[in-house]
Amino acid sequence: MAAESSALSSHAVSVSKPQGLIFTRYFTVKGKHPFDLVRWEKRTARITGADGRVVFEQEGVEVPDFWSQTATNIVAQKYFHGRLGTPEREYSVRQLISRVVDTLTAWGQEGGYFADEESAEAFAAELAHLLLHQMASFNSPVWFNVGVEPHPQCSACFINSLKDSMESILDLAKIEGMLFKYGSGTGTNFSVLRSSKEPLAGGGVASGPVSFMRGFDSFAGVIKSGGKTRRAAKMVILNVDHPDIVAFIKCKAEEEKKAHALIAAGFPAGFEVEGGAYDSVQYQNANHSVRVTDDFMRAVEEDGWWETRAVTTGEVMGRYKARELMRMMAEAAWVCGDPGIQYDTTINRWHTCKTSGRINASNPCSEYMFLDDTACNLASLNLMKFVDGEGNFQTEAFCRAVDTMILAQEIIVDFAHYPTPKIAANSHEYRTLGLGYANLGALLMSEGLPYDSEEGRALAAAITALMTGEAYLQSARIAEKMGPFPGYEPNREPMLEVIAMHRDAAHRLPLRGIPQELRQEAVRVWDEALALGEKVGYRNAQVTVLAPTGTIGFMMDCDTTGVEPDLALVKVKRLVGGGTIRIVNNTVPRALARLGYSEEERKAILEHIEKTGTAEGAPYLKEEHLPVFDCAFKAVGGTRFISPMGHLRMMGAVQPFISGAISKTVNVPEETTPEEIERLYIEGWKLGLKAVAVYRDNCKGSQPLAAGGATTAKPAGEPEFRPVRRKLPDERMAITHKFSVEGQEGYITVGLYEDGTPGELFITMAKEGSTLSGVMDAFATAISLTLQYGVPLEFLVNKFSHVRFEPSGWTNNPQIPYAKSLIDYIFRWLASKFLPPEQQAAVGVQPLPAGEEKLKAITIPQQPRLFAAAGEEGGQVFVNQADAPPCPSCGMMMVRNGACYKCLNCGTVHGCS
Repeated sequence: MAAESSALSSHAVSVSKPQGLIFTRYFTVKGKHPFDLVRWEKRTARITGADGRVVFEQEGVEVPDFWSQTATNIVAQKYFHGRLGTPEREYSVRQLISRVVDTLTAWGQEGGYFADEESAEAFAAELAHLLLHQMASFNSPVWFNVGVEPHPQCSACFINSLKDSMESILDLAKIEGMLFKYGSGTGTNFSVLRSSKEPLAGGGVASGPVSFMRGFDSFAGVIKSGGKTRRAAKMVILNVDHPDIVAFIKCKAEEEKKAHALIAAGFPAGFEVEGGAYDSVQYQNANHSVRVTDDFMRAVEEDGWWETRAVTTGEVMGRYKARELMRMMAEAAWVCGDPGIQYDTTINRWHTCKTSGRINASNPCSEYMFLDDTACNLASLNLMKFVDGEGNFQTEAFCRAVDTMILAQEIIVDFAHYPTPKIAANSHEYRTLGLGYANLGALLMSEGLPYDSEEGRALAAAITALMTGEAYLQSARIAEKMGPFPGYEPNREPMLEVIAMHRDAAHRLPLRGIPQELRQEAVRVWDEALALGEKVGYRNAQVTVLAPTGTIGFMMDCDTTGVEPDLALVKVKRLVGGGTIRIVNNTVPRALARLGYSEEERKAILEHIEKTGTAEGAPYLKEEHLPVFDCAFKAVGGTRFISPMGHLRMMGAVQPFISGAISKTVNVPEETTPEEIERLYIEGWKLGLKAVAVYRDNCKGSQPLAAGGATTAKPAGEPEFRPVRRKLPDERMAITHKFSVEGQEGYITVGLYEDGTPGELFITMAKEGSTLSGVMDAFATAISLTLQYGVPLEFLVNKFSHVRFEPSGWTNNPQIPYAKSLIDYIFRWLASKFLPPEQQAAVGVQPLPAGEEKLKAITIPQQPRLFAAAGEEGGQVFVNQADAPPCPSCGMMMVRNGACYKCLNCGTVHGCS
C-alpha cells in the first residue's frame, strides 16, 4: 500500500505542474530558530492512576518552561516515539516537533510546494513556532507516525462505503477492524442494505442492516479488548425512509434496558468490565444517527405521514406519522443518548462536490462529512494564543497561522498512507482537510461575554468565518501554483455556489457586537476567496471542521476544547515537582479584569470560586455578570449552567462558516423529557445545523464510583451509612383521587406525613381481581417503600412520567388531558399535587384552571446526587457527569468531550477518532 500511495502521489504532483509558493515569515526572523528563543527545562513526566500507582513515568523530559505539567505528561506519554527506557526513546519536545516539521518540509520540497529554498526554510520556522508556542497542533496520528514511517497514516477520520452484497459487508468488517487496530475512526451509512422485509435473490428474506450491525458491533468490541483498551470509534447511519428505521431507532435503547436489568441483578456496571452488564449487550461500540430530509422534518411540523420504501424496488413498505418516528427517536435518545440526527438535505446543500455524488455519512464524531471512501487529516488552532493583553483578537496573526497549517495539511495528503485503494484515490482526487480551533469557551469568558449570548455568538461566528475564509483563500493560492484538486473541474459550479453561500453569510455578520477590524477581515477574505477561486479553482474540496480536540487540547494547554464552553471554573493543576493544586481557571481572572473589577474585588471573587467551585454568591460579583461564568455543568452546590438551547444556538452561529460540521453533544439535565429532546432535534434543523447529538445526564446505568472495574474499598474506621425507613404514623392524613384513562377507571390514595409530604401510595383499579389490578397494587407497594426510604418524589416523577403503553388516551383531568399510560397519569398527577410549578411544567402538567383549589405544592428536599470525581489528582468535579466511564488507561473518571469522553488525568480519548 505504501508503494501504491507513493505512486498516486507522484501522479498527482506531475499532473499539477507545480510552480511552488513563495512563503514569507511573520512570526519568526531569519537566522534565529524558534527553539533558541525560549527557555527550556527538564522535568519528570509522571501520571498516576486512580489507585495511586504510577501508570507512566519518564525522567529528564525537556520542555519549554511555559508548558504546563499536564502538557508535559501527556505529550511524553502519548507522542514521544521509541520504547520507554531505550536510547531510541524521544525525550524532548524539540525532537518531537523537529521530527514532524522536518518531515513535512522535506515532503513539501519533494512535492514542489516551495518556489525556493528560502520559502522552505520560512515554512519550517513558522510551523515550528506555531507548534512550540501551543498556537496550533495536528491530530494525533501525525504526532504518532510522521517521521517514523515512509508513508505514515496521518488521518483520524474515515468514511467507508457499503454495497448490498455479502462480499461488501465482509470487506467492510475487515477495513473497520484495521482502522480500529490503529486507533482511527470510521462511519458508514447502512441504508444501501435491503431491509429485513425484502426477499433475497436466491430465496428467503434478508437479514437487514440492524442484524448485521450486531456482527459489526461485536467485531469492534473484540478488537477493542484485543488491542488498545479505548472504545472503537464508529458511526452507523440509517436513512429515515429505510423500512427497518423503527428497529434501528429502538435497538440501542432496548439494549440499554437490558443493561439496566443486568445491573439490577448484580452484574458489574462499568463499561470496561469483562463480563459486565455493558459487555453483555449489543450496539455499545458505535454511535447511531438517523438521516432525515427537509421533507421529513416538514412532515413532522405539519403532523403529516411518512413512507418507508424498499431498497430494491422503491415500493412503499411502511406508513407512519412523521411525529411518531421523531418521538421514537427522542424517547430512544432519552434512554441512552442514541440515535443522534443528521440533516441530509442541509448537508448536501452545502456539498462542494455534488457532481461526484452525495454525502451519505460522517466520521464517528460527525464533524467530517464528505463522499464515501474518503479520509481527512485534522489540525486545530488555539484561539487564546491570538488575543493580546488588551483582549484584542489579532486577525493578521490568525490568518498567517491558518495559511501555515493549511499548507502543512495539504502537503500531508500526497505522502500519507491510506487503508484502501479507494480511499487513497479519493484522498488525492479531492484533498479534503479539517482545520478547526479550540479554546472558544475560554476566549469568550476572557472577553467578559457569556457563551449563551448574542454577543458571544457573534464573536464566535466572525472568528469562524475568518478561519474558513482564509483557509479557502490559501487553498486557492496553492491551486494557482499547483493546480486545483483533480475533481474540481466537474464540480466547479457547485463548489463556487457553496463558496458564495459562505461569502453571503459573512456579509450577514452583525454590524454590532463584533470588533470592526475582525468583521471587515472576515468579509474581505471571503470576497477574495471567491474571486480567486473563480479564476484558478481550489486545491482542496473542504478545508475546515470543528473537532473535539481531546488530546491535542491538553498539548496546547487549552482550558476548553473545540466549540465547547468551559466545563467548570475550578480545575486541578499538576505541579512540576509532583502533587497537585486546586486553582481557578486562567480565564476567570482575565474576565473579571475585563469586566472592570478592582484587584481587591477580584481576589475576593476568586477565593469564593476556588472554595465553592461556582461564581454564584461571590462577593462583589454583579448579578448581570453571572452568565459570563456559566459552564457546561452545574458545580456541586450551584444551580446555574448553560441551557441546551444555548449550545444549539452557538452551533447555529458558527455552522455557516464550516466546510464540514461540528462535533458536539448537547448535554441535557437528567430531568429533561423526551418532548424537550424532540424540540431540540427540530430546532437544530431550523438553525441550519448538519447534525445534533443529545445526551441526558445519568441515563446510562454505569456505576460512577467504580474505577477500572475495581471495587472501591471503604476507608478503615469510616462509618457505614445505610438507608433508614421513615414510617408513617398510625393515624395519617390522606387524599384520594378518582381517574379515568381512555375509559379505564381507578383510584389513587396517597398517605401523608405530618409535613404534608407523600409517604405511601395505593392504586385501586375498577376491575378488582384482574391481573392489572394485582400488578398495580404490587407496584404501589414498591413505590411506597421507595418514598419511605427517602427517594425524592421528583426523581420518581421524572423516571415514570411519559412511560408509554396501553391503555393510553384522553382523561377527565384538565391538568393532564392526555396520558400515555396509567403510570404516566399517576406520576404526573402526583407532580400536580406535590411538586412546585416549574417541575410540574417540566413533565407536561397544565396550569390549574382559574377558580379551582389544589393542594399546596410542597418542595421535596433533594437527596444528594452521586457525582463523578476524577480523583484526588484527576481533574474537576462535576454534577451531571456521574455516568462517565472510568479511564481505561489510568482508572480516573472521564468527562464528556463532544461525542466522546476524555480523561483529565492522562489525556486518553475514549470513542473518538
